[in-house]
Amino acid sequence: MSAIAPDFRFELVAECSQTSARVGVFHTPHGIVETPRFMPVGTLANVKTLSPDQVAATGAQMILSNTYHLHLQPGEGIVQAAGGLHKFMNWQGPILTDSGGFQVFSLSEMRQISDRGVTFRSPHDGSIIDFTPEKSIQIQNALGSDVIMAFDECPPYPATREQVEKATDRTYQWLLRCIEAHQRSDQALFGIVQGGTYADLRAKAAADLAALDLPGYAIGGVSVGEPPELIEHIVKATTPLLPPHKLRYLMGVGTYREMAQAIAAGIDVFDCVIPTRLARHGAALVQGERWNLKNAQFREDFRPLDETCPCYTCQNFSRAYIGHLIRAKEILGYTLLAIHNVTELIRFTQRIRSAILAGNFADEFAHWLRPADDLAAAARLDD
Repeated sequence: MSAIAPDFRFELVAECSQTSARVGVFHTPHGIVETPRFMPVGTLANVKTLSPDQVAATGAQMILSNTYHLHLQPGEGIVQAAGGLHKFMNWQGPILTDSGGFQVFSLSEMRQISDRGVTFRSPHDGSIIDFTPEKSIQIQNALGSDVIMAFDECPPYPATREQVEKATDRTYQWLLRCIEAHQRSDQALFGIVQGGTYADLRAKAAADLAALDLPGYAIGGVSVGEPPELIEHIVKATTPLLPPHKLRYLMGVGTYREMAQAIAAGIDVFDCVIPTRLARHGAALVQGERWNLKNAQFREDFRPLDETCPCYTCQNFSRAYIGHLIRAKEILGYTLLAIHNVTELIRFTQRIRSAILAGNFADEFAHWLRPADDLAAAARLDD
């Protein structure tokens, strides 16, 4: 089976004269994605605490679900019987499914990796699960998402060069098997560039993947414990090596600074659990700051979270009310914060898009382009 997917196309619209930032449109069978763009995570076929209509109202155009989690529950057979993931969860836009590679990486105490694949115990019932590149693709073909990711081995940080080199080589061999196993031309199979913090391994992996002429490419294996400056270095060194006429996806990143710096390097789309995870901890993202709504300062603050924000939360509720809901552990509080936080990160990438088109990205977002620690290292964890 060829990796070519005729229903997918990346259209380059504009480029920044001072950085490698770019504006584009990714065409899929379920609609377009205007890039650069943040993509909310819906691990188990839902963006946590939000309905599909609420997700759409945030400005989200493409969302993510996870192969590993959906395989465990409810099972890809049920999703397929429902008519595929779009119908099952009633989301009309594009969907990307992660291959499960990162989740297997996170099960380091429960799994065994070989050239064939990964064997691990189910965290639900302890049963033995055999995950191979072919199995990952079979599951994703059944789910019916628009973009499917190749099964990869994500090396930890820190790791020796020998460990990273072995994982990177194995990821490439697994990709070849994923291409062979892929059975649907209406799904775009993306390859994942691994290589840890070793620039030469990243460069070789990017060249090997580019030669396969896939519909799109992802940079994986970041946000696994490295300091922010190393993440920036990896992304800045790797992104220019990816084909310019294909979509570029940075996996598991969603802080303001990381996104701005990655966009400056030429990345198009991102995903991260940060907006919904922070919401469930009572935190709001407001113009680059993180606010804990449980704090006493918000008890009698009757202003919206952000007077400039068009989201449902900011248009209808006060900081005091949301803080009350969070302290009372009312589910509505988590929903209202999730609506705002997702909207905030999508608006951030939309503002960057507008700035690139206007020719002032480097000036307008200079603050975020400077290296510094960001606000949410904890949100790099899996949802």
